[in-house]
Amino acid sequence: MNKKDIADIKKQFKVNNDLLKINDIFNVYIMKESSDIYHYESTPFEMLEQEQQDLFMANFKKVLTGQLDQKLFELKFQRDVENSSQLILHQGILANDTEEWMSQMLQLVEKMLADKQYEHDIVATFIRGEYLKPTKRSNEETEESGRDKVYSHSFILCSINKTQDPKKELLFDYVEKEFKYHFVVDPVINLKAPIGGFLFPCFTDHAADVNRVLYSAEKAYELDYHFIEKVLNAEEAMTAEDDKIIFEEIVKDVAGEQINTSTLANVYDEIQRVIEENEEPEAPKIDYKDVANVLKNSGIQDIDAEKVESAFDKIIDDKSYEMKATSIVPKYSSKSIKIKTKVADLSVSPQELRYVRQVHIDGKLCLIIELEENTMIEGFEMLPEALFQKAEKDPE
Repeated sequence: MNKKDIADIKKQFKVNNDLLKINDIFNVYIMKESSDIYHYESTPFEMLEQEQQDLFMANFKKVLTGQLDQKLFELKFQRDVENSSQLILHQGILANDTEEWMSQMLQLVEKMLADKQYEHDIVATFIRGEYLKPTKRSNEETEESGRDKVYSHSFILCSINKTQDPKKELLFDYVEKEFKYHFVVDPVINLKAPIGGFLFPCFTDHAADVNRVLYSAEKAYELDYHFIEKVLNAEEAMTAEDDKIIFEEIVKDVAGEQINTSTLANVYDEIQRVIEENEEPEAPKIDYKDVANVLKNSGIQDIDAEKVESAFDKIIDDKSYEMKATSIVPKYSSKSIKIKTKVADLSVSPQELRYVRQVHIDGKLCLIIELEENTMIEGFEMLPEALFQKAEKDPE
């Protein structure tokens, strides 16, 4: 799934949307002390009060919110796995009755509880439904509505939420005119911040891919590998941060630890060119041959494909590994380039990097930034200063 595919399904999660039908909602309450299922129930979604529907719809959107390869990850299912979650989910979508559907989802919950101790009571919420995607009009001048033809997509979405202890409060009773101690025993389910979840299957344009699942982490770059591998039976995920670190280590291995800012700026420019020339909806991936071409075109000497291939094998132990180009360029990975010194730390974009130089001036190591206009600090304009001060003449 790309960014657009996720946005398409995410925007459907609103009450009274005729393009979305949620059949059942299945809630499972899990106790932290015993890691046991304390209670579960399935309800037709349309039987919930509208306020409840609104709460859950907002929660489901949260599961689908975040950047790909940072908080959301499209994962492949592992092959030849006993009691495969891929098969469980597929059977859950095809289930003819509620009991069968509940049975399939409870199998997933049992996997969640195996070898896992949660810090809070948690609630796992499953929904199965269908969303309709209208086709585009073949001719904009015709009066035929896009709703006349639609693609139907069946799906299962899971949201995992922790509970919070109820607050102890002091209330004022207007009728009795007295202060009262108020304490609610029932725990509160925090639907505003899910700690995990997934969508099955993945969708690309109008096609469903049952070999992949969209996993949602609680926070960016903080993945629950137990959930990925043992519950979803999916392959290990690599984050955008992982790809960026791998690329940096490979460049260090083949080009050395030291590199000037102009060359580094050229490297980012070359990767940016790869991204912009890509015509596919998916983010382009680069292998060792692509990395070799990027480094050679950036002006780094003595680079060849075999040398880079060897670095891939050394750094990641996989010569065939491909990394997303958008994860490497700080602009796309939502991060700027960090320049660290003992005096101060700076952050610049890849485009600004070529204006930064490290030079020796009057015996001192200095960082120089080429500017197009005077610098402002806290509303004050800095005065230009002479780079070298002329030595005063000694009096005769």
